[in-house]
Amino acid sequence: MNLPTIRQRLQHKIWPLMFASLMALTTGCASAREEAVKLPDPAVDTPVKGMQTAVFAGGCFWGVQAVFQHTKGVMTAISGYSGGAANRAHYEDVSSGDTGHAEAVKVTYDPTKISYGQLLKIFMSVVHNPTELNRQGPDSGTQYRSAVFYTSEDQRTVTQAYFEQLKTAKSFSRPIVTQLVPLKAFYEAEAYHQDYATLHPDQPYIAYNDLPKVENLKMIFPAVYRDSIKP
Repeated sequence: MNLPTIRQRLQHKIWPLMFASLMALTTGCASAREEAVKLPDPAVDTPVKGMQTAVFAGGCFWGVQAVFQHTKGVMTAISGYSGGAANRAHYEDVSSGDTGHAEAVKVTYDPTKISYGQLLKIFMSVVHNPTELNRQGPDSGTQYRSAVFYTSEDQRTVTQAYFEQLKTAKSFSRPIVTQLVPLKAFYEAEAYHQDYATLHPDQPYIAYNDLPKVENLKMIFPAVYRDSIKP
């Protein structure tokens, strides 16, 4: 583990978190996190093929990875970086916002057990808030933007159709700002970022921001939730 790097990251995250906690106490909020949104199933979905991959960006990758790791049918969920012009990606560079990359998670899944449309629904419902522009919770910057990096025309079609479906149904009170762009490259994040929420459940940032997302998955999607992060 790169201790200076992880310490810098936590310092960046903890101060906004402490401020948010104080605001929650002074305003009487029951929870500083936004509640998950119950959404309709996608009207259009991808056909069943062999093992597939999907790449999602929705704020800090710790929580995104954790949710998908607890989803049945997901074989692996790997934290990484995608979406930038730079042909490299390291945490120090990405966190500056200069590379154009977003923190993202590559999900490898078995479409006979869970469809792309179901993963997309989970992403839009419990993983993050798709109406927040270039931020999620206490984290702000383009590296925390909401994005779907599609790996096939089927994924592009399903995602675009679902965005329109949610817009028509007025599922959110604000416009969806999630980018829909083709996947050009995915760079795996450093080892100390992998499985971070599982390995550090008592860390304040994880307990406050990420574990509730996993609990929402369990509550809203009980049929696809699994306790283990391994298939």
